[in-house]
Amino acid sequence: MDGSPGLTDETKLQATDDSERSHGVAGERFVLTEENRRESYYEPQDALKYESRSTKGTGKTMGFLRKTTTHESRSSTAGAPRKSCFDSLNEDQIQRHLKTARYGSFLLSDAVRPSFNLEVVPSAGYRAEVYQDKETGVDIPVIMAAQSKESIMDLFIELLEPLGDEVDVVLETSHNQNGDKHQDLHRESIDLPVLRSILYDYEDLLVNDGCTGIAVLNPHIPLEVQFEEHKLIIMYGQDTEAFVDILERDGVQHRDGIRFITEAEHVHSTSEEYIRRFEELKYHLGIER
Repeated sequence: MDGSPGLTDETKLQATDDSERSHGVAGERFVLTEENRRESYYEPQDALKYESRSTKGTGKTMGFLRKTTTHESRSSTAGAPRKSCFDSLNEDQIQRHLKTARYGSFLLSDAVRPSFNLEVVPSAGYRAEVYQDKETGVDIPVIMAAQSKESIMDLFIELLEPLGDEVDVVLETSHNQNGDKHQDLHRESIDLPVLRSILYDYEDLLVNDGCTGIAVLNPHIPLEVQFEEHKLIIMYGQDTEAFVDILERDGVQHRDGIRFITEAEHVHSTSEEYIRRFEELKYHLGIER
């Protein structure tokens, strides 16, 4: 298991105050109280797969990275319910775990929490992979990165630099969706300086909502940067050297063995306020539906 160097039991349990944090039952999403209106839900480990997609209403092709939720463990039989590591916990144990945001020097955002057994310990770093486009057969380099909460937004904004002055945007939401369904909302041709300004206005939503993701791309290069709902940053394109330079300049180290929070059971969190803010972001980006 790839974890944070020097991690102790004490640092594993070091918690940040989060009075809005709630808990869920495996496979369900619900509002804990009327007062905080915050939701949490458990999600099994995910398998990342990559698809070529087309921007709606145009002939432009973009390889938009998609996440597929694996609802059954690899060893389970077909149709058998998946056992969650949260099933045997009492409420105090769950609350303590969900309030724990710091793991060594790495601080998680409010969007996600790892499995209770810490099968994957959150940490910073990046790894490089290659996937083959099913339609073209072309191998496309992919870089996946994790960074601590206090630095993740600035890193994401910096990683947009190689995309050029005009970009397309795809908002991803799983608010009010069932299972692994997501809704993708497209906006073409926005000036990057304008987009940066809008995104910083919605930094809290983008960093802390476990049901909001965004992809920024230039289909003419093509390059894409995705800040997805687990708050991983995923970059892809034939030339990823500029991305690597930015990652290393910001102190994000290359680690072949790093494992990400999506590679084990984990908890997403959202709220009614974030759902409202997401609608505002759609409006400011000029997305009508």
